[in-house]
Amino acid sequence: MKKRPPSYETQELREFAEVLQGRRTISLFLQTPVPDELVRDALEAATWAPNHHVTEPWRFILPGEHTVQKILDLCRRITAEKKGDELALHKRESWAEKPGWLVVTCERSADELRQQEDYAACCAAVQNFMLYLWRAGVGSKWTTGDITRDPRFFDIIGVDPSQAFVVGLFWFGYPKLTPGQSRKELSNVLRRLP
Repeated sequence: MKKRPPSYETQELREFAEVLQGRRTISLFLQTPVPDELVRDALEAATWAPNHHVTEPWRFILPGEHTVQKILDLCRRITAEKKGDELALHKRESWAEKPGWLVVTCERSADELRQQEDYAACCAAVQNFMLYLWRAGVGSKWTTGDITRDPRFFDIIGVDPSQAFVVGLFWFGYPKLTPGQSRKELSNVLRRLP
């Protein structure tokens, strides 16, 4: 009996595509805590991201309430220095509503090419983390900005900036609001060569 090629229109693939295409950046969260076990499982999934030479350059930091308060205070100070006290207070209050916090760092390398590859690996790990959570009904937001490059932030999270840099600060939780989104047609971003 001749073996047939696999069908690429399976229910499993359609569901997987729905997770990929359905994920959204979430800014407003419910205050329902995300189970620790789910976060650990998502981080475990993150570590299976592709990484050249299996460098596994990512490091994950889950700040507790005490550390979050220090980050919130630094957020307020940085914003006040640049945009004034009123906006600083508003931003601190907004950040204080984020239920889950994660910091992802990447180990530094003296080799420029390896550094690029390691950063790309960390981004792939982050995508694994966010998609795993999304499949479980948990949204996330990846943020960078001034705070993630501020030496005071590195002090708060206990990271030596000569040894690692911050890939991002991530908030996660059950979405209060899921925004719509669209993408360019594939034909606008795909070019085939002979």
